[in-house]
Amino acid sequence: MPRDEPARDEELMVAYRDGNLGAFEALYRRHKGGLYRYLLRQCRDNAVAEELFQDVWLNLIRSRGSYVVSSRFTTYLYRVAHNRLIDHYRRQAPAALVSYDEGEGAQELLAPRESEPNVFYEARAQLVRVLEVLETLPAAQREAFVLQQEAGMSVEEIAEATDVSRETAKSRLRYAMNKLRAGLAEWL
Repeated sequence: MPRDEPARDEELMVAYRDGNLGAFEALYRRHKGGLYRYLLRQCRDNAVAEELFQDVWLNLIRSRGSYVVSSRFTTYLYRVAHNRLIDHYRRQAPAALVSYDEGEGAQELLAPRESEPNVFYEARAQLVRVLEVLETLPAAQREAFVLQQEAGMSVEEIAEATDVSRETAKSRLRYAMNKLRAGLAEWL
């Protein structure tokens, strides 16, 4: 591989498994934002999201010796995160899984590149509406949508990460997209 091309995540994880700490740092830098936003949107609490975030990375560190490339690294990482969320919810009272409130991470979604106030307020209004519509989705549909949008996962990877069949993941994503389109019809 040419030196100017970044290493694939799977290569970095294998390098980390084999003792390269710099490879772990590169993986962490690449995935910390998306993973944290996923956890925050699932649990709606900054403190809990931070704890789960740390747990996921610690689980990754602990299990590095047994890592084998069997799918994309993001699928592996979000599967660990999904399982950690399940464990958390089993210990806690059931709660809705995904929240897109204006907590940490929302500002980067709200800040448009353009500096015109009308563009900013229109974008903000659209984001607020997206967040409202997302809140109405069933938890499993929100999770499928977030995994697709935050982690860039395919239907197959979502199915693997959430331990459901491909058809179930596809159905959840399709229903979520249809409900989002209906709820955002004024901007489409």
